[in-house]
Amino acid sequence: MTLDSILVVGGGLAGAHAAAALRARGYRDAITVVGAEPHPPYDRPPLTKSVLAGDEGDEGDEGDEGDTSFLTDWVDLGIDLRLGERAEALDLHDHLAGGVLKTSAGALAFGGLVLATGAEPVRLPGEGRQHVVRTVDDVRALRPLLRPGTHLALVGAGWIGAEVATVAAAKGCRVTVLEAGEAPLAAAVGARIGAWTAPWYAEAGVTLRCGTAVTSVDPGGLCLADGEFLAADVVVVGAGARPAVGWLRDSGLEIARGVVVDESLRTARPEVVALGDCAAWWSPRYGRHMVVEHWDTALKASELAAAALLGEDVCHDPVPYFWSEQFGRMVQYAGDHQGADQVVLRGSPEDPEWAVLWLAGDRLLAILTVNRPRDLLQARRALTTGCAVDLPAATDPGTALRDALRVP
Repeated sequence: MTLDSILVVGGGLAGAHAAAALRARGYRDAITVVGAEPHPPYDRPPLTKSVLAGDEGDEGDEGDEGDTSFLTDWVDLGIDLRLGERAEALDLHDHLAGGVLKTSAGALAFGGLVLATGAEPVRLPGEGRQHVVRTVDDVRALRPLLRPGTHLALVGAGWIGAEVATVAAAKGCRVTVLEAGEAPLAAAVGARIGAWTAPWYAEAGVTLRCGTAVTSVDPGGLCLADGEFLAADVVVVGAGARPAVGWLRDSGLEIARGVVVDESLRTARPEVVALGDCAAWWSPRYGRHMVVEHWDTALKASELAAAALLGEDVCHDPVPYFWSEQFGRMVQYAGDHQGADQVVLRGSPEDPEWAVLWLAGDRLLAILTVNRPRDLLQARRALTTGCAVDLPAATDPGTALRDALRVP
């Protein structure tokens, strides 16, 4: 299959790195990147951390590109960045490769297509102003409002919610976090383990209300499911995100939460690949399609997506990894704990550092660490090949984790 031009839809981490990888692999024909945002590609993880806190610039600050921008010289690479254009529909040819992308600025023909449109934050019903933190413009709108004495109501005690609460509390805001689940991070790591992070909120002066559902964002605050109205100066919604694939509903591609692709990141059309937050990729390791909305997975996929589009035989099957900074703690997670039948705790949740291992029998499935980066590193290496766990050694936080792991 010969591709006379390649179109990348999505100007975030996944799309931008895939475009650069195509050039690095020797592709010399036209590459166009279509991005809905008006800004050149930039990194998102710092947005809820140092950029929201004002500790570093963002790519739009005058005279400062900041640490969030990709410093790739797109002109030298011969990559056409079409910023501020939103993808609206996809029309694939019936009997030959390629098709036409319809955007807010017109139609673009292509021979090969990279889908990397990311995810869209969940928003709540209501007429009140609600902030989300997904883009640099979101941060620019929110950051000036984080002033001492401001009452900020934050919906969701997940990864993003905890990071925003951390920054807002440090800036002197009165912060109330409303979580529908039983505990912080319940959807990510389970209510039992998530509950061990609840004291962090109180330590930071943040009011945490679990088991509290929000029905709408209204002028002046939030309406709760029990009828209570919670007044707030600023409302931030951190209730998760969904793959941005609604515009593909009439494309003929299979959509199941994300764009369905195989382990090579190809759709049923070999000239179309998908990666990043919008892709539901088949994992031989876990035996199911995965949607992993994390930076590390998107970055690893970009090189492979480029290779797959150029006809190479590749397999994208990483061990998921994520990290978060919240309330003065470094929290890291690797693996996938679906199917675990026991949990092993290293240390105590009351200590400054501890870790949790999820096991199926004696096989390690996943790890969560709090201020124990060495445990994370050693477990992450072992998870790529599979390993058994020596339980007595694993429960002793004074024993190096590598000495508790038996790699086949």
